[in-house]
Amino acid sequence: MALPQTLAVVVAADNREEGVGELRPPFLLEEQMKKELLIGCGSQRVKVIHDGDTTFDDLTTLDINPTHGPDVVHDLCALPLPFDDDEFDEIHAYEVLEHTGAQGDYKFFFAQFSDFWRILKPDGKLFATVPRIGSPWLWGDPSHTRAFPKEYLLFLSQPQYDAEVGITPMSDFRYIFHADFDIVHVEENNDHLAFVIQAIKPSRQRTKNDLH
Repeated sequence: MALPQTLAVVVAADNREEGVGELRPPFLLEEQMKKELLIGCGSQRVKVIHDGDTTFDDLTTLDINPTHGPDVVHDLCALPLPFDDDEFDEIHAYEVLEHTGAQGDYKFFFAQFSDFWRILKPDGKLFATVPRIGSPWLWGDPSHTRAFPKEYLLFLSQPQYDAEVGITPMSDFRYIFHADFDIVHVEENNDHLAFVIQAIKPSRQRTKNDLH
């Protein structure tokens, strides 16, 4: 299994709250108004990963804690999320995915990313940061319920199953996971894993008829 070698996401290593990452070329987005969702926003309204524009265009915020003043108060573990299909151009999830689900709960993992895929527009992107494997922040926070190694991303891409299942030890989750993402960028530093994945619609999952 292989991850993209082009690394263009830069996330500040020393300041988790104020650090702003920069997404450099070749990853350039069109200059157009985007509808964005910031999940687990807390009190922060900053694009930790961005393409040169540090401000949100049309932002909806979501958090479980109403004291942070989010637009939507909702528990990320309660699926589906309260949004329409194909609603957002971007989802931003900074230091929040490790607070959801449980280690080894693969059914929730695939249900969660299936729902992200559902609410993203075709070619919409999920920008995320999580504690890197080996970071003291991973299990140093008592509210963290799962680790998120970069290899998890491979299980979100349908062509990866075609390439790996039956050849390598990769488990086949296509019976419960029908969404599809491309891995756009992956970057690690001392404390963080940052990644960008893109929703591919329609899904490239092959049916039995495709195999004949």
